[in-house]
Amino acid sequence: MALLALLGGLALNLTPCVLPMIPVNLAIIGAGARSGSPRRGFLLGGAYGLGMALAYGALGLLVVLTGAKFGTLNASPWFNLIIALVFVVLALAMFDVLQIDFSRFQGHGAPGSQRRGSFGLAFSMGIVAALLAGACVAPVLLSVLLLAGQLYSQGQPAGLLLPFLLGLGMALPWPLAGAGLALLPKPGGWMTKVKYVFGALILALAAYYGYEAYRLFRPGGNTPAEEFARQLDAAQAAGRPGFIDFWATWCKNCTAMDATTFKDPAVRQKLAGFTVIKYQAERPNDPPAKEILDHYGVVGLPTYVILTPPATAGAAGR
Repeated sequence: MALLALLGGLALNLTPCVLPMIPVNLAIIGAGARSGSPRRGFLLGGAYGLGMALAYGALGLLVVLTGAKFGTLNASPWFNLIIALVFVVLALAMFDVLQIDFSRFQGHGAPGSQRRGSFGLAFSMGIVAALLAGACVAPVLLSVLLLAGQLYSQGQPAGLLLPFLLGLGMALPWPLAGAGLALLPKPGGWMTKVKYVFGALILALAAYYGYEAYRLFRPGGNTPAEEFARQLDAAQAAGRPGFIDFWATWCKNCTAMDATTFKDPAVRQKLAGFTVIKYQAERPNDPPAKEILDHYGVVGLPTYVILTPPATAGAAGR
C-alpha cells in the first residue's frame, strides 16, 4: 500500500491541475539555476517537494481524525481570493512591476537570511501547489484517505502515513528537476522573454481563481434537505435503484464526469435503470450538506452512492 501511494503520488504530476503550475514551479525552483549549483537546485526542489508532502500529510490527519470534508478549501471564496492575489503578486514580479525578483534569493555572497528566504519561498509554494492540485487529484486522494481512515479505525495508526506518502511520491521529481535546472546556461536576454511568458500564464491562473472566488461569494449552494428527501421518496416509489451523484461546481472532476463519462452511450444505457439523484454540496461543511454527507460516509467530491430498493435488499443501503 505504501508503494502504491508513492507511485500514485508520482503520477499526480501529470494531472491538469498540476501541469499549469509548472511555470510557478520553474520560477521558484529555477532560482538556483543562476547560482550554477546543482546542489542548491536539488535542495530548493527538495524544499518545494517537502511542502507538498507535508500538506497532504496534514490534510490526511485533518480528514481522518476530525471527520472534515476534503475539498472544503476549494469551496471557500476566501481561499480562492488569497490564491488569486498570490498569483497576481508573482505575475507582477515576473513583469518587473514589483521588486520581488527570485534571483535576489540566490545568495551570491548574500547573507544567510536571503538563502533561508529562498528555501522558505520554495517550501511555501510547495504547500500552495499541493492545495491547488487537490481539485484535480480528488479521486486518488479520496481513495487514500478512505484507506487511511479504515486502517486507523482497525487499530493501525500507521495508516495515517499514507496521505504523506502520496505527497512524497508527488514530490519526488522536484529535487531532480531543481538539480537539472541548475545546469542550465546562465540567463541572458532570452530569459527575460521566458519570464514574461511565465508571467502571462501565472496572471491567467490569477484571473481563474479570482473568478472562482467571485462565483463562490454569490448566494447559493447546497441542495435543500426537503428537495433531496423528495427525490429519495420518488426513487423508492418507482421501485428502482437510486444513483446519488454528490457534486459541486468547484469540483473539477465532477464537471469532467458530466462532460465525458456520463455522456457515454454505454454509461447512459446502464443508468437508464436507475433513478439518478444529483445532490449539490457547494459548501460541504454547512448544513444540511454536512449531515447528509456524513450519513452516506462522503469524505469528498465527487462521490457516487447506489441505493438498493427495499423490495430487493430489505432496506435501502449503499
